Amino acid sequence: MAALRFPPELLVRAQGTGLAIKVALFDVDGVLTDGRIYIGERGEEFKAFSTLDGHGLKSLLQVGITPVIITGRDSPAVRRRVGDLGLPHALYGISDKLAAARPLLQQLGVDWGEVAAMGDDWPDLPLLSRAGFACAPPGAHAEVLAVAHHVTRAPAGFGAARECCDLLLMAAGHYERLLHAHHETLDGGRT
Repeated sequence: MAALRFPPELLVRAQGTGLAIKVALFDVDGVLTDGRIYIGERGEEFKAFSTLDGHGLKSLLQVGITPVIITGRDSPAVRRRVGDLGLPHALYGISDKLAAARPLLQQLGVDWGEVAAMGDDWPDLPLLSRAGFACAPPGAHAEVLAVAHHVTRAPAGFGAARECCDLLLMAAGHYERLLHAHHETLDGGRT
């Protein structure tokens, strides 16, 4: 039995307004990171990512929910993280996130009721306000918090995206199965 719990009404909402959530859109700065940007003396950019969030994104992929990164900035650090996680879709340096998301969602055959979105600031509002399920970290801008269906307990860059992923997995009925599989050892015994 899973230790993690969400209220039943939140689980229903996290199923989206379509048949089910099929795509989850994630911002980077302020969602997958704590929002701070470290710039070295030679202009190199550093970001810190949570392994919890990475496992959550990979878990979505495992069950057929496509995670998509849509970020306003483009940096080698983000490209490296996306590549390391094996995420199939990422849009970098995007100033108009809605204009970028529309053709991708059309290509994937998904409507907004089947989309979850997680963001923290004004550029994310067009996605959050259209998505079947909108999520935000607690440090998000007030306007984002106002449209979010769920505000995570975990802060940005420290498991907020994982909380959103876990919620989506639970709402879709996959969480317990994935958790159980991680309790199994290679010899078939329980840990």
